Amino acid sequence: MTDPALPPIVDRDTWQRELDALRVREKAATRELDAIAAQRRRLPMVAMGDYVLDGETGPVRLVDVFAGKSQLIVYHHMWFPGEQWQCPGCTGFTAQFTRLEFLDNYDARFVVVTQGPIDEAVAYKRRVGNQMTWYSTANSPFGADVGAPAGGQFAVNAFLRHNDQVYRTWHTKRAGPNSSATCSR
Repeated sequence: MTDPALPPIVDRDTWQRELDALRVREKAATRELDAIAAQRRRLPMVAMGDYVLDGETGPVRLVDVFAGKSQLIVYHHMWFPGEQWQCPGCTGFTAQFTRLEFLDNYDARFVVVTQGPIDEAVAYKRRVGNQMTWYSTANSPFGADVGAPAGGQFAVNAFLRHNDQVYRTWHTKRAGPNSSATCSR
């Protein structure tokens, strides 16, 4: 058995200098992340059309997916038609969310949307014990219009509702803007 790789052993003064230098870099990174967050908050929004998604109990207008909340976070779960088990990354990610009540404090709701047919999506949701409400865009251009087309990677979109108008405020997909990440099936 080999010894694990250990950091070098130094005197206290050297250790303190190294720690102080690291703190300078960490503080600079924190300031940059704060600036990025401020830019994200100032990002403009775009008006959305009156989309209809397939819900667990029938068709639902996008504005009604908010369930009275002003903010909506949509996780677009990757879908493979006819497969019993869907993307393990998406499944694992959404399985973490078992208590979404904390979003009430932010007037927000989190849902899962997939390109799969709603009956298959609901069966899958139950099979994996997922707690969130699921919707399907199999009969709607919504997924493709917000960067989550059939056969595409996962995506996350954020929306704001003002009266009956829905606005798209944020989006990310895959593991970042230039990632080539795919499902680990």
